[in-house]
Amino acid sequence: MWVEPRKAFVKAHGAARGERTAKRFEAAAKAFRADRHEEARKILVPIVKSFQNVADVRELYGLVLYRLGNFEAALEELEAFRELSGTTEQHPVLADCHRALKNWTDVDALWEELGEVSPDASLVTEGRIVVAGAMADRGEVPQAIMFLEKGWKLPKRPQPHHLRRAYALADLFERAGRKPRARELFAWVQTHDPDLADVTHRATTLN
Repeated sequence: MWVEPRKAFVKAHGAARGERTAKRFEAAAKAFRADRHEEARKILVPIVKSFQNVADVRELYGLVLYRLGNFEAALEELEAFRELSGTTEQHPVLADCHRALKNWTDVDALWEELGEVSPDASLVTEGRIVVAGAMADRGEVPQAIMFLEKGWKLPKRPQPHHLRRAYALADLFERAGRKPRARELFAWVQTHDPDLADVTHRATTLN
């Protein structure tokens, strides 16, 4: 059951204390967006202990732990979010945690669930990138390229998820020794978003 955070805080602690908790939660979210992940974690720890049934709290804490590289703990939080919210919104992150832990069967299962639900294109793309990465991790680089290339063409008006997919595909091409194709895609991504990861460096130095 999805519970709106502020309402949950106020219901549990009363108006004044509940509003203070809401402000701390908002501060944690702001720190997370600014990549101050340890700061966000410290703010969230007491909130999570008190509000185990609030999906947004478990989601944010899980994402913070994921960014900190604590994949097992992140899985626990994001699985709780999944149960509370009933959504697939964080399936790509869940899959990437399982990928980091080499839980290949779980990566595939989460991808199948995404396919069954057919969420928006951005979410599906993120899931596809993770699955392709898991294939490459297992030494299946040609298969990963085929999987990530399926249905792919350069869009005229690329969205962020298009650029992330192109970057991931370029990385796979480089790993496969197909450097001209990798350079082409890195250069295309750089044209549209020169600040995406290390794309500018890779587009200009790949020989």
